[in-house]
Amino acid sequence: MTAPITRRAGRVLLLDAAGRVLLFHGYDPARPTHGYWFTPGGGLDEGETMAEAAARELFEETGLRLGAERLGGAVWREVTEFPFAGQWYQQEQEFFLVRVDSWQVDTVGFNEIERGSVDGHRWWTVAELAGTDERYYPSELPELLTRLAGI
Repeated sequence: MTAPITRRAGRVLLLDAAGRVLLFHGYDPARPTHGYWFTPGGGLDEGETMAEAAARELFEETGLRLGAERLGGAVWREVTEFPFAGQWYQQEQEFFLVRVDSWQVDTVGFNEIERGSVDGHRWWTVAELAGTDERYYPSELPELLTRLAGI
Protein backbone atom coordinates (compact mmCIF):
# COMPACT_ATOMS: atom_id res chain seq x y z
CA MET A 1 0.00 0.00 0.00
CA THR A 2 1.27 3.45 -0.89
CA ALA A 3 1.94 5.85 1.97
CA PRO A 4 -0.68 8.58 2.34
CA ILE A 5 -0.03 12.09 1.11
CA THR A 6 0.43 14.26 4.19
CA ARG A 7 -0.96 17.75 4.31
CA ARG A 8 -1.97 20.42 6.78
CA ALA A 9 -5.23 22.36 6.67
CA GLY A 10 -6.94 25.27 8.37
CA ARG A 11 -10.71 24.95 8.73
CA VAL A 12 -13.44 27.29 9.97
CA LEU A 13 -16.48 26.66 12.13
CA LEU A 14 -18.53 29.60 10.82
CA LEU A 15 -21.54 30.27 13.06
CA ASP A 16 -24.35 32.73 12.41
CA ALA A 17 -26.39 34.60 15.01
CA ALA A 18 -28.88 31.72 15.17
CA GLY A 19 -26.07 29.34 16.16
CA ARG A 20 -26.08 27.53 12.81
CA VAL A 21 -22.84 26.28 11.27
CA LEU A 22 -22.06 26.63 7.57
CA LEU A 23 -21.26 23.37 5.79
CA PHE A 24 -20.56 22.62 2.15
CA HIS A 25 -21.84 19.50 0.44
CA GLY A 26 -19.50 17.66 -1.84
CA TYR A 27 -18.34 14.29 -3.01
CA ASP A 28 -15.19 12.44 -3.91
CA PRO A 29 -14.81 12.52 -7.72
CA ALA A 30 -13.58 8.91 -7.58
CA ARG A 31 -16.73 7.94 -5.63
CA PRO A 32 -19.50 10.27 -6.87
CA THR A 33 -22.20 8.58 -4.77
CA HIS A 34 -20.22 9.22 -1.56
CA GLY A 35 -21.60 12.63 -0.60
CA TYR A 36 -20.76 14.42 2.61
CA TRP A 37 -20.93 17.80 4.38
CA PHE A 38 -17.80 19.61 5.55
CA THR A 39 -16.60 22.91 6.97
CA PRO A 40 -14.97 25.70 4.94
CA GLY A 41 -11.20 25.48 4.81
CA GLY A 42 -8.36 23.73 3.09
CA GLY A 43 -4.69 23.04 2.69
CA LEU A 44 -1.89 25.42 3.53
CA ASP A 45 -0.01 27.22 0.80
CA GLU A 46 3.77 27.49 1.13
CA GLY A 47 4.71 29.59 4.17
CA GLU A 48 1.17 29.94 5.56
CA THR A 49 0.13 29.34 9.13
CA MET A 50 -3.02 27.34 9.87
CA ALA A 51 -4.90 30.56 10.67
CA GLU A 52 -3.72 32.25 7.46
CA ALA A 53 -4.84 29.24 5.41
CA ALA A 54 -8.21 29.16 7.19
CA ALA A 55 -8.75 32.89 6.55
CA ARG A 56 -7.72 32.62 2.89
CA GLU A 57 -9.89 29.55 2.31
CA LEU A 58 -12.85 31.20 4.07
CA PHE A 59 -12.61 34.10 1.64
CA GLU A 60 -12.15 31.89 -1.43
CA GLU A 61 -15.02 29.59 -0.50
CA THR A 62 -17.54 32.02 1.03
CA GLY A 63 -16.50 35.55 0.06
CA LEU A 64 -16.05 36.48 3.74
CA ARG A 65 -12.72 38.30 4.14
CA LEU A 66 -11.21 38.28 7.63
CA GLY A 67 -7.62 38.69 8.70
CA ALA A 68 -5.98 35.64 10.28
CA GLU A 69 -5.75 37.56 13.57
CA ARG A 70 -9.57 37.77 13.64
CA LEU A 71 -9.71 33.97 13.82
CA GLY A 72 -7.82 33.85 17.13
CA GLY A 73 -6.35 30.55 18.22
CA ALA A 74 -7.41 27.13 17.05
CA VAL A 75 -10.29 25.70 19.07
CA TRP A 76 -9.81 22.08 17.99
CA ARG A 77 -7.20 19.94 16.25
CA GLU A 78 -7.29 16.51 14.70
CA VAL A 79 -5.44 14.22 12.34
CA THR A 80 -7.70 12.46 9.85
CA GLU A 81 -7.21 10.11 6.93
CA PHE A 82 -9.41 9.99 3.85
CA PRO A 83 -9.46 9.10 0.15
CA PHE A 84 -10.03 11.77 -2.49
CA ALA A 85 -9.79 11.48 -6.27
CA GLY A 86 -7.96 8.17 -6.08
CA GLN A 87 -5.35 9.34 -3.54
CA TRP A 88 -5.10 8.60 0.18
CA TYR A 89 -4.45 11.60 2.47
CA GLN A 90 -3.41 12.03 6.07
CA GLN A 91 -4.38 15.55 7.10
CA GLU A 92 -3.46 17.44 10.23
CA GLN A 93 -6.06 20.17 10.63
CA GLU A 94 -6.90 22.97 13.01
CA PHE A 95 -10.36 24.49 13.38
CA PHE A 96 -11.08 28.15 14.12
CA LEU A 97 -14.40 29.43 15.48
CA VAL A 98 -15.81 32.51 13.73
CA ARG A 99 -19.14 34.16 14.52
CA VAL A 100 -21.06 36.39 12.12
CA ASP A 101 -24.54 37.88 12.40
CA SER A 102 -25.34 36.42 8.99
CA TRP A 103 -23.55 35.83 5.72
CA GLN A 104 -24.61 35.39 2.10
CA VAL A 105 -22.21 32.73 0.80
CA ASP A 106 -20.42 33.61 -2.44
CA THR A 107 -18.55 30.70 -4.03
CA VAL A 108 -17.07 32.66 -6.95
CA GLY A 109 -13.61 31.99 -5.48
CA PHE A 110 -13.90 28.20 -5.76
CA ASN A 111 -10.95 26.56 -7.48
CA GLU A 112 -11.36 23.96 -10.22
CA ILE A 113 -11.42 21.01 -7.82
CA GLU A 114 -14.07 22.70 -5.65
CA ARG A 115 -16.20 23.62 -8.68
CA GLY A 116 -16.08 19.97 -9.74
CA SER A 117 -16.77 18.36 -6.37
CA VAL A 118 -18.89 20.78 -4.28
CA ASP A 119 -22.57 20.90 -5.14
CA GLY A 120 -24.17 22.95 -2.37
CA HIS A 121 -24.04 24.55 1.06
CA ARG A 122 -26.39 25.20 3.94
CA TRP A 123 -26.49 26.41 7.50
CA TRP A 124 -27.11 23.60 10.00
CA THR A 125 -28.30 23.68 13.61
CA VAL A 126 -26.70 21.28 16.08
CA ALA A 127 -30.06 19.49 16.38
CA GLU A 128 -30.25 19.05 12.60
CA LEU A 129 -26.74 17.60 12.51
CA ALA A 130 -27.44 15.28 15.43
CA GLY A 131 -30.64 14.07 13.77
CA THR A 132 -29.50 13.56 10.19
CA ASP A 133 -28.43 10.36 8.47
CA GLU A 134 -26.25 12.35 6.06
CA ARG A 135 -22.46 12.16 6.39
CA TYR A 136 -20.61 15.15 7.78
CA TYR A 137 -17.06 15.75 8.90
CA PRO A 138 -15.79 15.93 11.48
CA SER A 139 -18.20 13.36 12.88
CA GLU A 140 -17.82 15.01 16.33
CA LEU A 141 -19.26 18.28 15.02
CA PRO A 142 -22.47 18.44 17.14
CA GLU A 143 -20.58 17.75 20.37
CA LEU A 144 -17.77 20.09 19.36
CA LEU A 145 -20.15 22.97 18.63
CA THR A 146 -22.07 22.37 21.85
CA ARG A 147 -18.88 22.48 23.88
CA LEU A 148 -17.20 25.38 22.06
CA ALA A 149 -20.12 27.65 21.29
CA GLY A 150 -22.54 26.76 24.05
CA ILE A 151 -25.24 25.85 21.52
